[in-house]
Amino acid sequence: MHACSYSMVAFIMSCVEGAKGHPRSYAVRSHTPAGITFDAFNALGTIAFAFAGHSVVSEIQATMPSTEEKPSKIPMWRGVVVAYGIVIFCYLTVAVSGFWAFGNAVEDDVLITLEHPFWLIAIANLMVFVHVVGSFQVYMLRSFIPSYIHTYIRTYVPT
Repeated sequence: MHACSYSMVAFIMSCVEGAKGHPRSYAVRSHTPAGITFDAFNALGTIAFAFAGHSVVSEIQATMPSTEEKPSKIPMWRGVVVAYGIVIFCYLTVAVSGFWAFGNAVEDDVLITLEHPFWLIAIANLMVFVHVVGSFQVYMLRSFIPSYIHTYIRTYVPT
């Protein structure tokens, strides 16, 4: 939800800035072979980071009820396809509108390139913060489980 809102703010503000018709360059930013190679690997790293949620898919599926007649892999597959479709849509709209509006002067975070309105950029950054704090709980689940099991055994299992 927050990521979609953040993407919507970045998309709309990039379109507003792009409609103003500022001069921009769409050429490759780097001019040396090493710089171009580094930029290509940076782009691939950004794409890989965008789809980093696959590490929790197996844990989510493990919590779903599953029987021989109704396996959990069918609704899970639908959910993964829809989730990745939303991620692709959000990233592509921000990437295309940001590059169209600012050319090769766009920063890795489009909100850094935008200069105003300050309050809208602050709200979008707050959405990102809330999203990261919420995601932290899911990603750290593997670290919390051993502590939980140890506390459960110490408390409820007779010695």
